[in-house]
Amino acid sequence: MTSDYRIESNQPIAGRLWPAQGSQQLDVSDLSLAITLAAKSFTPSSEIRVVHVPTGEIIFRKPPKAHAEWTGEL
Repeated sequence: MTSDYRIESNQPIAGRLWPAQGSQQLDVSDLSLAITLAAKSFTPSSEIRVVHVPTGEIIFRKPPKAHAEWTGEL
């Protein structure tokens, strides 16, 4: 079985649903699962990306936790 998607970050990823606590990447074969895990996980100061491995295209990006909060300013 090959994994078509990789969830990755420059820092260790954490989260309640993250199956590999402390790792910086996880290979997943299902896009929906990859995006869900990435969206529900976090890092202190690095974005989380879902990459389509065969093409290298970044499918989804989640900003670092510190930047994910809306401040109300434009």
